[in-house]
Amino acid sequence: MTQRVELATVMDRLAVDGLVTEYAVAVDDGDWEAYRGLFTADGRADYRSAGGIEGDAGQVAGWLEQTMRLFPMRQHLIVNRRVRFGVLEQDVGDTAWLRADYINPMRWAGPDGDPAAASAPSSPSGPSGPSGPSSPSGPSSPSGPLDPSSPSGPPGPSGPARTSEPDFVCGGRYAFAFLRTYEGWRLCEVVVEEKWRRTPPPRRASPTA
Repeated sequence: MTQRVELATVMDRLAVDGLVTEYAVAVDDGDWEAYRGLFTADGRADYRSAGGIEGDAGQVAGWLEQTMRLFPMRQHLIVNRRVRFGVLEQDVGDTAWLRADYINPMRWAGPDGDPAAASAPSSPSGPSGPSGPSSPSGPSSPSGPLDPSSPSGPPGPSGPARTSEPDFVCGGRYAFAFLRTYEGWRLCEVVVEEKWRRTPPPRRASPTA
């Protein structure tokens, strides 16, 4: 491997790694236009293992935009990134794959959209990693306790105590696939594999006198 090829490989690794970081920031900041721009024209995302949907990047971005309103506090940490480059039309470096582990704390929105005014849901179901919430009936359910259109809405305030710490944490593994385009590296597929989740215990009803 020549010095020029080695330098090109390093630059490609940095570009692919940066794209993953931009993906996490776009989801956490709710920048769905930026999210769409990270994908190829036919790029797809699959969040079904975490209770979400599978579809093209535009469809998934629209679903995330609606769903993530329930969780204004979210923070993706994507670590242990392993990159492999592939061959497309005899040109090494036109495709790439990256597998990485993630941990994702989130917090419910309060009645006014303030995450510090929220409390845990009374239902044991909850948001599922980067894909967002899942209802007990599954991601295809038209309305559930975490569905934005559900009359029940997000859980109410828990009292005078206010905190911004997460009330739901999950972790798992990402599989990213990339394609080099004329505009640079772009995502052509994102697949989430949720491995664990930690939810708070259900709220107990206040004792009556």
